[in-house]
Amino acid sequence: MIISDPLISSDPDDSPIQFRAPTSEDGIAIQQLIEHCPPLDRNSTYLYLLLCTHFAESCVVAYDKQKLIGFISAYGLPQDSDTLFIWQVAVAKSARGKQLASRMLEHLLQRPHLAHIRYLQTTVDPENLASRRVFEKIAQHYHTSIDETPFFESHHFIEPQEEPLLHIGPLR
Repeated sequence: MIISDPLISSDPDDSPIQFRAPTSEDGIAIQQLIEHCPPLDRNSTYLYLLLCTHFAESCVVAYDKQKLIGFISAYGLPQDSDTLFIWQVAVAKSARGKQLASRMLEHLLQRPHLAHIRYLQTTVDPENLASRRVFEKIAQHYHTSIDETPFFESHHFIEPQEEPLLHIGPLR
C-alpha cells in the first residue's frame, strides 16, 4: 500500500541515498556498521550473511554513493503473518540526525510484498531514546498506538539489561 503522505519525503541534504534489499556482498559492511553503532550487539558475519540472503526481502540497506550508512534487519513473525519484527536499526554516525532510520522503515513498508503488514514489533532498551523516537514517529504517522510490555528481562541476559516489547499498529 503506497501512502500518499510519506513519513519522510526526501533527504534533507538532497544526497543520492539509495535504499534496497541487502545481498551477500553487503554482509561484511553491515557487520562493520553494527560494530560502530553501540549499543547494538555485533553478531557473526555468518548471521549477517543469512539476513542478507534468507531475510533480504524484509531487510534494507541504505547507501550514500558507495558507502553503507544504514541497515535494518527485520523478519515476519511466523505465528503472526501480519507482523514485522524489527531487530536491528543501525545508522552511521555521519548520517545521524537526517531521519534515515524512519526513511528506511518507510522504504520497507512501501515494498509490495510487505503490503499485508499491519503491525510492527521491536525491542528497545528503555535508555535508547533515539530509537524510541523513531518508533514513536512511525506510530504518529500512521495514527496508531505503541503498546509496551515486558519481554526480555534482566534474568534473560548475562549482563543486566531489559528489552521491553513495543507493539505498533495497526498501520493500515
